[in-house]
Amino acid sequence: MFLRVLHDSLFGRGHGAWGGSNLLLPRQDLGRVFPIAAQAWLQAEGAQVRSGARVQRVARDGAAWLVDGEAFDEVVLACPAPEAARLARDVHAAWSAMADALAFEAIATVYVTGGPRLPLPMLALRTGPDAPAQFVFDRSQLGGRDGLLAFVVSASEREREAIEMQVLLQARALGWNVQPLQTVVEKRATFACTPNLRRPGIAIAPGLWACGDYVEGPYPATLEGAVRAGLQVAAALTPSSRTAR
Repeated sequence: MFLRVLHDSLFGRGHGAWGGSNLLLPRQDLGRVFPIAAQAWLQAEGAQVRSGARVQRVARDGAAWLVDGEAFDEVVLACPAPEAARLARDVHAAWSAMADALAFEAIATVYVTGGPRLPLPMLALRTGPDAPAQFVFDRSQLGGRDGLLAFVVSASEREREAIEMQVLLQARALGWNVQPLQTVVEKRATFACTPNLRRPGIAIAPGLWACGDYVEGPYPATLEGAVRAGLQVAAALTPSSRTAR
């Protein structure tokens, strides 16, 4: 998988001199870039969008699928692996067990104030035992206020307070006299992409699908992998399906 990522990003087909990939940094939050935009499109196309309604059970009923008792032709579980495993447990125990067996790694983001304006919106950092952040983002160049920096620590294993203190020391070693604002630790940010890892496929049962960054595919836990899974599921849905959830 590591070789595939290197191949597609550095040696794949690109446009002009850019090579196989373009790095895009949004000037607004990802909620507005992806889910809010998707919701607006769905509603414009006449779809129903129900927020804050957690699905409790998915079950087969003849040719239909019941989602909390409501009938649908086909169902797509576009949710994190633990939730998909819970919903699929009574339908396909082996698929559910594979999704449940995935281990996860955390990503921490340390937001600080009082930072300088960086030469670029994103910089790679030198890391070490006491310098855990791999990247820093200048939020002032990405729609945020002046002096706001975001340090990102991938595969984070320490507690929030320890990460924050180390990042502050890392920033001050660069000559940046910053102050902590907020530290966010996403404990299940990515699945652990280990050798010989078995990942569940997109097909759970006839008419029941899963998509996300964790399903079987060429990439680790990335937005690109999630989008590919979604497109693959969309292409597999039968044209007669009136509603997918």
